[in-house]
Formats: sequence, C-alpha cells, structure tokens
Amino acid sequence: MMALLKSGWLWRQSSVLKRWKLNWCDLWIDGSFVFYKSESRRDYETKVNLKSSCVNVRSGLECAGVGPPESHPRENLLVVYLRDGTMLSLCANSEDEALAWKLTLMEAKRNPVFTYNPYDDTYQTVPIDSHNAVYIMPGTQHVWVHRDSYEDGFGEQIALGLLAGMAAGAAMRSLLWMPFWFC
Repeated sequence: MMALLKSGWLWRQSSVLKRWKLNWCDLWIDGSFVFYKSESRRDYETKVNLKSSCVNVRSGLECAGVGPPESHPRENLLVVYLRDGTMLSLCANSEDEALAWKLTLMEAKRNPVFTYNPYDDTYQTVPIDSHNAVYIMPGTQHVWVHRDSYEDGFGEQIALGLLAGMAAGAAMRSLLWMPFWFC
C-alpha cells in the first residue's frame, strides 16, 4: 500500500502537437506522478517518476515560453523540468491550486516521508521505492491502495521462462551424449 499525496484535475500539454487536454492526476508517496483520462483511474496515459527524473518545478509567471489553455490565466501554469531536457507543461484551475501542486510536487521529489508511531513515540522513514509501504495517519477516513498493473505476474513469467530454458538445455545436453553410450 502507498499513500496518495495529492490528486485532481490538471490540464496537460501534449509533447508533439502542443494541444491541451484534461487529465486526472495522482501523485504518490514514492514520487510517481500518474496521468489518467478519467477520475475512475482505468485509462492510464503516462507516468513520471519525480524522484529520479525531476530537476525543477516552476509555477505561474515563472513559466517562460509556455502559453496556458484558452480561458486560463498564466498564473495557473506549472512546468516540471525533467532530466532528459524535456518539460511537462501543466495548468491548474486556479492560481492557489497551481501553487499547491507545485509545493506537493517539490515535496515528493525531495524529501522522505516519516510516519509517527504513537505506541512507542517514534518516527519511521517510509522507503522511497517500496511498493509495500503502509502509511497510516490517525483519523484517516480513506485508504488508497496503489498497484502497478504491469508488475502483476512479471516475476513469475521470468522464473517460468528460466525454468523452461534450463529444462530444454538439460534435455538437449543428454541427447547429444546419447550416441557415445552405445559405442
């Protein structure tokens, strides 16, 4: 289980045609910034790992060279600069929302998250890339479970492929030595 830091609607500019389209966005505790076509989270579009690829985040008038979608002021813009030299252009529905996204994106990019254990009065660090991390806060009403669908069964498929390859190799090796047994 992983904690959801922030989610909501953002406009995202396509990289090729530079058209704006509305996406539902989830920002997870491990730095995964995921874009969906709808709030149901069924139609996955793209994913950016902020911990490994984000260089900087700018908002509002700091976003030079990017024009907002129609009927949105420049103050609503967000730009995420990535290590490979590309940038992710986003637009929120208000200036306050853009600032909130900027702060949350920067927090997810940099800092580890600590959980408080009230039973022994200690803080524990949540592992950055652990997909089994549980983040619990007193008074939480909702629990979000984050599972990457492309990871389900991937390890088993590799293991079965290796096992089949070893079995085939052993069978071929014994067949190659068979003519020498009859001599």
